[in-house]
Amino acid sequence: MRGHSTNPAAIEAEIAHLRSLALDALRRHWRVIFGRTPPADLSKDLLGRMIAYRLQERAFGGLDRESLRFLDGLARHGGSPRRHLKPGTVLVRDYQGQRHTVTVVTDGFDWQGATYPSLSAIARAITGSRARRPLQAATETGLRGWGERTRTRESANEPCI
Repeated sequence: MRGHSTNPAAIEAEIAHLRSLALDALRRHWRVIFGRTPPADLSKDLLGRMIAYRLQERAFGGLDRESLRFLDGLARHGGSPRRHLKPGTVLVRDYQGQRHTVTVVTDGFDWQGATYPSLSAIARAITGSRARRPLQAATETGLRGWGERTRTRESANEPCI
């Protein structure tokens, strides 16, 4: 392993070098960097990524306390925390050529004048199915795919882009 550097170009070159190494060479690098034998079931890709992260961490510093606390919470409680959307937040999603606008309200989600307890319930109403379709998958994975924009009730009629 090469000496420690804080030069971004040198770190980038070291990481590029890691990509060219065979699995046994990455395992040797791991032992040098982490001071222990790498877990047996880690893939070559994951070994390389973890070594690269450690090189960058040593050169440029690690995560701040807030990020470490957040990640620790994820590890302890499993999965990502539920997203808390403020009433008035407008979510926009196109599905089969039609734009659907949902507004977060105090007791759920408003879509087409009706209040639903969850985005999954709205997805079922839109698709007519409980099947895993793109819209429903988006609602089940933490709003992925929904454009989020906070607006006031007065601006709710404006287009959301």
